[in-house]
Amino acid sequence: MAYRTDERLSLDEARALFAPETTYLNTASFGLPPRPAWDALQSALGDWRAGRTSWEHWGDSTEAARAAFATLVGVPVERVAVGANVSSLIGMVAASVPDGTRILSPEPEFTSVTWPFLAQGRGIDVEFVPVNRLAEAVDGHTGLVAFSAAQSATGEVADLEAVAGSARHHGAMTVVDASQACGWLPLDGGRFDVVACTAYKWLLSPRGTAFLTVAPDRLDQIVPHAAGWYAADDVHGAYYGGELRLAADSRRFDISPAWFSWVGTAPALDVILRVGVEAIHEHDVRLANLFRVGLGMEPSNSAIVSAQVPGAEDRLRGSGVMAAARAGFLRTAWHLYNTEDDVERVLALLG
Repeated sequence: MAYRTDERLSLDEARALFAPETTYLNTASFGLPPRPAWDALQSALGDWRAGRTSWEHWGDSTEAARAAFATLVGVPVERVAVGANVSSLIGMVAASVPDGTRILSPEPEFTSVTWPFLAQGRGIDVEFVPVNRLAEAVDGHTGLVAFSAAQSATGEVADLEAVAGSARHHGAMTVVDASQACGWLPLDGGRFDVVACTAYKWLLSPRGTAFLTVAPDRLDQIVPHAAGWYAADDVHGAYYGGELRLAADSRRFDISPAWFSWVGTAPALDVILRVGVEAIHEHDVRLANLFRVGLGMEPSNSAIVSAQVPGAEDRLRGSGVMAAARAGFLRTAWHLYNTEDDVERVLALLG
């Protein structure tokens, strides 16, 4: 299955699909739903409440979202598995690495990336280095590099090409959490062995949907520990029976979908693709940099701004500005529903 966008959306047209009642700068925590996603979810919930339908067509939304995500990260749809969250998907990888594997990861890294490996024991060693030293720290003793494309706490974007090249040179597996990147940062998923991504942040979807891409030459190195009927080669022919009939491709890692979350995810990804990640990237980073400069900071390459602003929480309290505090810093996240007016308003409130 290939995904096609039939009609492009301008940023202004896309922005009209959202209905924020606040100055919403907290996409790094969760994104807002575009109208098509909200309407599809309400329709499905209505059908569920009234008992008007069977469930099979809700599964079609899962497959549409799978195809859309494949297009988003530039991999064949056969490389994409679906799940519910990042930690359970990365957990399958962590549970499959050999005893004594040396893992390399940035500090500070989000725990859904590192804890699945730290929880293994078995002599697995996780070494932490700064994000900007990740590529140079990979060596012949490194078995796996686990890192976020963009850091949750700071917004720092990893040097993806350098890490991919260094890991490949030394034969290390790469596991990338793209949750804080997919939706605004162009990403070539084919450069990495494993990419995990939750959809409820920059992909503007309900919580409860996530993706995993696995390179074909890594399929047999990962055990599908959560295999069930949805991981079968013939989904609707695998409800019963003791014979293991796993899919030959990455669908073997599928976790049975939470229907309603996927009903909202498919149209949300459609909006992202119709606008185009390149256009969103230019828009988001431009706003983030306007905000940075307004705070007296240097421009960056991230849509996430982590800034030390004394008294920020008090100044924004009750203002209708939705942001977050992370690691002692004010964290703002700028996405396609934000405007220059939002930048000016928050700067004025912060003085």
